Amino acid sequence: MSQRARTCFFAAIFAVAALANQAIAYDGTVKKDVFTMPSYTTVNGKTIKNVRVGYETYGTLNAAKDNVILVCHFFTGNSHAAGKYKPEDAAPGYWDAIIGSGKAIDTDKYFVISSDNLVNVNTRDPNVTTTGPATINSDTGKPYGMSFPVVGIRDFVNVQKALLDSLGIKKLHAVAGASNGGIQSVEWSAAYPDVVERVVAVIAPGLEINAYGIEMLNMWSTPIVTDPKWNNGDYYGREEPMEGVAQSVKLVILSASGFGGLDKRYGRKWAADDKDPGAALSNVYAIEDGTYKAAAARAKTIDANHFLYTARANQLFSVAAEAKKIKAKFLFVPASSDQFFPPSMVRRWAEVLRAQGNSVDVFEIEGDGGHYDGLFQVSKASTAIRDFLAR
Repeated sequence: MSQRARTCFFAAIFAVAALANQAIAYDGTVKKDVFTMPSYTTVNGKTIKNVRVGYETYGTLNAAKDNVILVCHFFTGNSHAAGKYKPEDAAPGYWDAIIGSGKAIDTDKYFVISSDNLVNVNTRDPNVTTTGPATINSDTGKPYGMSFPVVGIRDFVNVQKALLDSLGIKKLHAVAGASNGGIQSVEWSAAYPDVVERVVAVIAPGLEINAYGIEMLNMWSTPIVTDPKWNNGDYYGREEPMEGVAQSVKLVILSASGFGGLDKRYGRKWAADDKDPGAALSNVYAIEDGTYKAAAARAKTIDANHFLYTARANQLFSVAAEAKKIKAKFLFVPASSDQFFPPSMVRRWAEVLRAQGNSVDVFEIEGDGGHYDGLFQVSKASTAIRDFLAR
């Protein structure tokens, strides 16, 4: 694979609209809407004024408003889960393989809604609407920066609940999502047990992030906070810590990839055929070169502070103490080669839920793509998801 092809490949991995396969896009074009709240009070009691999040819908809401499936997005993702904004778009939303007419999440049956999170990392993506540290604080006329209150996954969910309330939706047939989206799905089941009937948690950890996950998220954040241009979060209107963001995203790429997939793609190849890494420290391997270039390209849409706040929200995730409140049925979909949230982690929590009487299924995606298989190989779970939603 050429250097240019490698770079394009990894850029595609992190483009929210990318898919590994060429599935037919959700019928018709997709419209991005914006939900607004005059204010929101966080779980920690802090008030955020003028909250705005973008959202998309697919399918038709029935008269009873009980055919709703909420899709939550992954760490570096957004609400563009399916379809295209314009017919000429290069690729559809990231889960288009399973959302659409006749697909696992069948839009002939279900009304699907997907929203941008609070503190979404993609502040420079014109198709993202979010509120977070980069937002102008109406009290000061300046970006919040690090004065923005710490938010958790429960805050993401509470804002989504307000969005659904504004649409008159009181019941969810299911909540689904991959990675951070799966985490949100589980959080929904604990926060609103009488609203959520089913949870489809793909490449998610179960009921909480463990110690390894907490530290890995800290490692993701470290390049940003050690970049001098981060300036304790006060960089708006100045040169931003783009190198720190690029290095953070590179760590995300590495930890989300599978050993086998990386070895097939790169092996021990050099970045340049005439530059032996054994001859000079400036000569690098193909994996170093490819992942860095993809990360640097992806960093252009990401706000450093939003990345840090999203990482902290994930670190805070735990509903283990609320397990007995949960009433939903579960389908966990781990990936066999996932090193971040391995199948053994999910299976442990599946047993906890079963022991208290919840219906829990586990379907494991086989592959060597690691955590990414929950995005790009999710079609392998199509039958399991379709059957689960029908029960």
